[in-house]
Amino acid sequence: MDQLFQSVKIVVNEKIFVKDPESSKLGKKIIKQGIVMIAEMGFDSFTFKKLGEQIGSNESSIYRYFENKHKLLLYLASWYWGWMEYQLVFATNSIMDPKDKLKRAIEIVTRETKEDSSFSHINEVLLNKIVVNEYSKSYLTKEVDLDNREGYFVIYKRLVGRLSQMIRDYDATYDYPSSLASGILEGSLHQYFLIEHFKSLTDCDANTTPTHYFMDLVFKLLKNTADG
Repeated sequence: MDQLFQSVKIVVNEKIFVKDPESSKLGKKIIKQGIVMIAEMGFDSFTFKKLGEQIGSNESSIYRYFENKHKLLLYLASWYWGWMEYQLVFATNSIMDPKDKLKRAIEIVTRETKEDSSFSHINEVLLNKIVVNEYSKSYLTKEVDLDNREGYFVIYKRLVGRLSQMIRDYDATYDYPSSLASGILEGSLHQYFLIEHFKSLTDCDANTTPTHYFMDLVFKLLKNTADG
């Protein structure tokens, strides 16, 4: 099973990068150290010059992989959502009951992130921290429509589509499955942000997780016609 996971490659839109960072040791080093630095100092303070100093490489060598740091953030976010998608598909593929499948899906996309040994150059825990704190910066730009047309958000949109379909399979009478699906994904990030920074604005904590919250929200909102 471990060997199967190790053969998995998260495919990111090739338009996001100049050269695939997965194709070389330097590229993987850029990704690995870039994640560490952005998680520690924040995206606004992060620069390719600082990254180059940390990995012992010229700043120009980083530009051979990414046009700018915004493209690096898009790459990291795309990789994260691709990793989330592969977990979702693997965990739910054999579940036939629509309710059980939706429950498992919500658990997968809202649970606390654990490091995945299948990808040695990616610290998924730190990457999750970046997505929680910085993901909105990848799309809250004036270029978002162009980026969308280029397919930079296709993996995230595909993940929302998968979750939306599971909602429809469970309750075909519900009129807003895509809104609910994207709300679960974005809302989960927001709840983890609140837990870390604004504890008084959420009921989630170490004992009541975002998973508990969204399970309660979704299954009180939806009504399976078969159960009704």
